[in-house]
Amino acid sequence: MKSIINTLLLVFTAISLQSQTVGFKEQQLKNKRVKQAYSEKWQGLQTALKAKKIDATNIDIYIRVFKHEGELELWVKNKTDQKYTLYKKLDICAASGDLGPKRREGDGQVPEGIYDVPFFNPNSNYYLALKVGYPNKSDRILAKGPTGGDIMIHGNCVTIGCIPLEDDPVKEVYILCVEAKNKSNDTRVEIYPCRFTDDNSKLLASYSNETNNFWNGIKPAYVFFEKYNWPAAYLIDKNGQYVFKN
Repeated sequence: MKSIINTLLLVFTAISLQSQTVGFKEQQLKNKRVKQAYSEKWQGLQTALKAKKIDATNIDIYIRVFKHEGELELWVKNKTDQKYTLYKKLDICAASGDLGPKRREGDGQVPEGIYDVPFFNPNSNYYLALKVGYPNKSDRILAKGPTGGDIMIHGNCVTIGCIPLEDDPVKEVYILCVEAKNKSNDTRVEIYPCRFTDDNSKLLASYSNETNNFWNGIKPAYVFFEKYNWPAAYLIDKNGQYVFKN
Protein backbone atom coordinates (compact mmCIF):
# COMPACT_ATOMS: atom_id res chain seq x y z
CA MET A 1 0.00 0.00 0.00
CA LYS A 2 2.82 2.39 0.89
CA SER A 3 4.45 1.85 -2.51
CA ILE A 4 1.14 2.58 -4.26
CA ILE A 5 0.72 5.81 -2.30
CA ASN A 6 4.29 6.85 -3.12
CA THR A 7 3.68 6.14 -6.81
CA LEU A 8 0.50 8.21 -6.79
CA LEU A 9 2.34 11.07 -5.08
CA LEU A 10 5.02 10.98 -7.75
CA VAL A 11 2.38 11.06 -10.50
CA PHE A 12 0.53 13.99 -8.92
CA THR A 13 3.82 15.85 -8.43
CA ALA A 14 4.76 15.30 -12.09
CA ILE A 15 1.37 16.56 -13.26
CA SER A 16 1.66 19.60 -11.00
CA LEU A 17 5.15 20.43 -12.25
CA GLN A 18 4.05 20.00 -15.86
CA SER A 19 1.14 22.41 -15.40
CA GLN A 20 3.49 24.95 -13.82
CA THR A 21 5.82 24.84 -16.83
CA VAL A 22 3.06 25.52 -19.35
CA GLY A 23 3.51 29.15 -20.34
CA PHE A 24 0.83 31.78 -20.28
CA LYS A 25 1.00 32.17 -24.05
CA GLU A 26 0.58 28.43 -24.57
CA GLN A 27 -2.52 28.47 -22.39
CA GLN A 28 -3.95 31.41 -24.32
CA LEU A 29 -3.30 29.76 -27.68
CA LYS A 30 -5.62 26.93 -26.71
CA ASN A 31 -8.45 29.40 -27.35
CA LYS A 32 -9.74 29.63 -30.91
CA ARG A 33 -9.93 33.44 -30.98
CA VAL A 34 -6.41 33.91 -29.69
CA LYS A 35 -5.07 31.31 -32.11
CA GLN A 36 -6.82 33.11 -34.98
CA ALA A 37 -5.47 36.48 -33.85
CA TYR A 38 -1.91 35.11 -33.84
CA SER A 39 -2.45 33.52 -37.25
CA GLU A 40 -3.57 36.84 -38.71
CA LYS A 41 -1.37 39.33 -36.87
CA TRP A 42 1.74 37.76 -35.33
CA GLN A 43 4.02 37.76 -38.37
CA GLY A 44 3.18 41.37 -39.23
CA LEU A 45 3.62 42.45 -35.61
CA GLN A 46 7.08 40.88 -35.41
CA THR A 47 8.13 42.57 -38.67
CA ALA A 48 6.83 45.98 -37.58
CA LEU A 49 8.47 45.72 -34.17
CA LYS A 50 11.77 44.53 -35.65
CA ALA A 51 11.81 47.71 -37.73
CA LYS A 52 11.72 49.59 -34.41
CA LYS A 53 14.48 47.33 -33.01
CA ILE A 54 12.04 45.65 -30.63
CA ASP A 55 12.13 41.92 -29.86
CA ALA A 56 8.45 40.92 -29.90
CA THR A 57 9.13 37.85 -27.73
CA ASN A 58 10.59 39.79 -24.77
CA ILE A 59 8.60 42.96 -24.71
CA ASP A 60 7.22 45.48 -22.25
CA ILE A 61 3.90 47.15 -23.04
CA TYR A 62 2.59 50.49 -21.81
CA ILE A 63 -0.83 51.90 -22.69
CA ARG A 64 -2.22 55.42 -22.45
CA VAL A 65 -5.89 56.24 -22.96
CA PHE A 66 -7.24 59.73 -23.66
CA LYS A 67 -11.00 59.98 -23.23
CA HIS A 68 -11.62 63.38 -24.87
CA GLU A 69 -9.51 62.51 -27.91
CA GLY A 70 -10.99 59.00 -28.10
CA GLU A 71 -7.55 57.51 -28.53
CA LEU A 72 -5.46 54.65 -27.14
CA GLU A 73 -1.67 54.81 -27.44
CA LEU A 74 0.24 51.53 -27.54
CA TRP A 75 3.88 51.85 -26.47
CA VAL A 76 6.56 49.15 -26.63
CA LYS A 77 10.12 48.52 -25.51
CA ASN A 78 12.63 45.73 -25.06
CA LYS A 79 12.88 44.58 -21.46
CA THR A 80 16.30 46.19 -21.05
CA ASP A 81 15.52 49.49 -22.84
CA GLN A 82 15.43 52.72 -20.86
CA LYS A 83 12.44 54.22 -22.63
CA TYR A 84 9.33 53.25 -24.57
CA THR A 85 8.68 53.71 -28.29
CA LEU A 86 5.26 54.56 -29.66
CA TYR A 87 4.01 51.61 -31.69
CA LYS A 88 0.56 52.73 -32.70
CA LYS A 89 -2.39 54.99 -31.94
CA LEU A 90 -5.80 53.34 -32.04
CA ASP A 91 -9.26 54.87 -32.18
CA ILE A 92 -11.64 54.18 -29.31
CA CYS A 93 -14.83 53.53 -31.25
CA ALA A 94 -17.48 54.25 -28.58
CA ALA A 95 -17.69 56.11 -25.26
CA SER A 96 -19.95 56.54 -22.27
CA GLY A 97 -20.08 58.96 -19.37
CA ASP A 98 -18.16 62.22 -19.17
CA LEU A 99 -14.65 63.39 -18.39
CA GLY A 100 -13.74 62.66 -14.79
CA PRO A 101 -12.98 59.59 -12.68
CA LYS A 102 -15.34 56.70 -11.97
CA ARG A 103 -16.68 57.00 -8.44
CA ARG A 104 -19.50 54.47 -8.21
CA GLU A 105 -20.96 51.42 -9.85
CA GLY A 106 -23.38 52.18 -12.65
CA ASP A 107 -22.27 55.78 -13.28
CA GLY A 108 -21.24 54.93 -16.86
CA GLN A 109 -17.82 56.49 -16.34
CA VAL A 110 -14.56 55.23 -17.77
CA PRO A 111 -12.08 55.25 -14.86
CA GLU A 112 -9.14 57.62 -14.73
CA GLY A 113 -5.82 56.93 -13.09
CA ILE A 114 -3.02 54.36 -13.19
CA TYR A 115 -3.81 50.65 -13.53
CA ASP A 116 -2.46 47.29 -14.66
CA VAL A 117 -3.90 44.40 -16.69
CA PRO A 118 -4.68 41.64 -14.16
CA PHE A 119 -6.86 39.40 -16.32
CA PHE A 120 -7.18 38.26 -19.96
CA ASN A 121 -10.55 37.08 -21.30
CA PRO A 122 -10.30 35.23 -24.63
CA ASN A 123 -13.98 34.26 -24.39
CA SER A 124 -15.45 37.72 -23.93
CA ASN A 125 -18.85 38.67 -25.30
CA TYR A 126 -16.86 41.49 -26.89
CA TYR A 127 -14.39 39.25 -28.71
CA LEU A 128 -11.07 39.60 -26.81
CA ALA A 129 -10.86 41.58 -23.59
CA LEU A 130 -8.15 42.85 -21.25
CA LYS A 131 -9.30 43.79 -17.77
CA VAL A 132 -8.20 47.19 -16.49
CA GLY A 133 -7.25 46.92 -12.81
CA TYR A 134 -10.10 49.12 -11.59
CA PRO A 135 -10.77 49.77 -8.76
CA ASN A 136 -7.27 50.54 -7.53
CA LYS A 137 -6.48 51.78 -4.03
CA SER A 138 -7.31 55.39 -4.93
CA ASP A 139 -10.66 54.43 -6.44
CA ARG A 140 -11.64 52.44 -3.36
CA ILE A 141 -10.77 55.28 -0.97
CA LEU A 142 -12.49 58.00 -3.02
CA ALA A 143 -15.55 55.95 -4.04
CA LYS A 144 -19.01 57.39 -3.40
CA GLY A 145 -20.70 54.01 -3.22
CA PRO A 146 -20.00 50.49 -4.49
CA THR A 147 -17.17 50.78 -7.01
CA GLY A 148 -18.24 48.15 -9.55
CA GLY A 149 -15.59 46.62 -11.77
CA ASP A 150 -15.06 44.65 -14.98
CA ILE A 151 -13.68 47.61 -16.91
CA MET A 152 -12.18 46.20 -20.09
CA ILE A 153 -10.22 47.10 -23.19
CA HIS A 154 -12.13 44.97 -25.67
CA GLY A 155 -13.39 44.40 -29.21
CA ASN A 156 -16.83 45.18 -30.60
CA CYS A 157 -18.02 48.78 -30.50
CA VAL A 158 -20.35 49.16 -27.53
CA THR A 159 -19.52 50.31 -24.02
CA ILE A 160 -20.72 51.25 -20.58
CA GLY A 161 -17.52 52.42 -18.94
CA CYS A 162 -15.15 50.26 -21.00
CA ILE A 163 -12.65 51.02 -23.79
CA PRO A 164 -13.78 49.39 -27.07
CA LEU A 165 -11.42 49.18 -30.06
CA GLU A 166 -13.42 46.95 -32.44
CA ASP A 167 -12.38 43.35 -33.09
CA ASP A 168 -9.52 43.78 -35.56
CA PRO A 169 -7.37 46.35 -33.71
CA VAL A 170 -7.89 44.68 -30.34
CA LYS A 171 -6.15 41.59 -31.70
CA GLU A 172 -2.78 43.37 -31.81
CA VAL A 173 -3.19 44.86 -28.35
CA TYR A 174 -4.20 41.50 -26.92
CA ILE A 175 -1.31 39.62 -28.57
CA LEU A 176 1.32 42.09 -27.38
CA CYS A 177 -0.04 42.01 -23.83
CA VAL A 178 0.03 38.19 -23.96
CA GLU A 179 3.68 38.31 -25.06
CA ALA A 180 4.52 40.66 -22.19
CA LYS A 181 2.63 38.54 -19.65
CA ASN A 182 4.31 35.40 -20.97
CA LYS A 183 7.63 36.88 -19.79
CA SER A 184 6.08 38.02 -16.49
CA ASN A 185 6.12 41.64 -17.67
CA ASP A 186 3.10 43.54 -16.38
CA THR A 187 1.30 46.01 -18.64
CA ARG A 188 0.67 49.46 -17.23
CA VAL A 189 -2.42 51.40 -18.30
CA GLU A 190 -2.81 55.12 -17.66
CA ILE A 191 -6.22 56.68 -18.38
CA TYR A 192 -6.57 60.44 -18.66
CA PRO A 193 -9.48 62.81 -19.34
CA CYS A 194 -7.47 64.27 -22.22
CA ARG A 195 -3.96 65.31 -23.08
CA PHE A 196 -2.91 68.01 -20.62
CA THR A 197 -2.18 70.64 -23.25
CA ASP A 198 -2.76 74.39 -23.28
CA ASP A 199 -5.54 73.88 -25.81
CA ASN A 200 -7.39 71.60 -23.39
CA SER A 201 -6.94 73.78 -20.31
CA LYS A 202 -10.21 75.70 -20.88
CA LEU A 203 -12.09 72.43 -21.29
CA LEU A 204 -10.79 71.11 -17.97
CA ALA A 205 -11.43 74.41 -16.20
CA SER A 206 -15.16 74.05 -16.91
CA TYR A 207 -15.36 71.08 -14.51
CA SER A 208 -15.68 71.17 -10.71
CA ASN A 209 -12.85 72.01 -8.32
CA GLU A 210 -13.02 68.47 -6.93
CA THR A 211 -12.52 66.96 -10.37
CA ASN A 212 -9.73 69.39 -11.25
CA ASN A 213 -7.98 68.58 -7.98
CA PHE A 214 -8.01 64.92 -8.97
CA TRP A 215 -6.69 65.74 -12.44
CA ASN A 216 -3.89 67.86 -10.96
CA GLY A 217 -3.01 64.83 -8.87
CA ILE A 218 -2.53 62.50 -11.86
CA LYS A 219 -1.11 65.10 -14.26
CA PRO A 220 2.52 64.60 -13.07
CA ALA A 221 2.45 61.06 -14.50
CA TYR A 222 1.45 62.45 -17.89
CA VAL A 223 4.11 65.19 -17.77
CA PHE A 224 6.84 62.76 -16.69
CA PHE A 225 6.11 60.32 -19.49
CA GLU A 226 5.93 63.11 -22.07
CA LYS A 227 9.44 64.15 -21.03
CA TYR A 228 11.13 60.78 -20.54
CA ASN A 229 9.00 58.15 -22.34
CA TRP A 230 9.14 56.25 -19.06
CA PRO A 231 6.34 55.71 -16.51
CA ALA A 232 6.60 57.69 -13.31
CA ALA A 233 7.10 55.82 -10.04
CA TYR A 234 4.26 56.42 -7.61
CA LEU A 235 2.33 55.33 -4.57
CA ILE A 236 -1.18 56.06 -3.35
CA ASP A 237 -1.49 57.59 0.11
CA LYS A 238 -4.13 57.01 2.79
CA ASN A 239 -6.28 59.79 1.31
CA GLY A 240 -6.39 58.17 -2.12
CA GLN A 241 -3.99 60.71 -3.62
CA TYR A 242 -1.26 59.77 -6.12
CA VAL A 243 2.20 60.61 -4.82
CA PHE A 244 5.00 60.59 -7.40
CA LYS A 245 8.52 59.70 -6.40
CA ASN A 246 10.50 60.88 -9.46
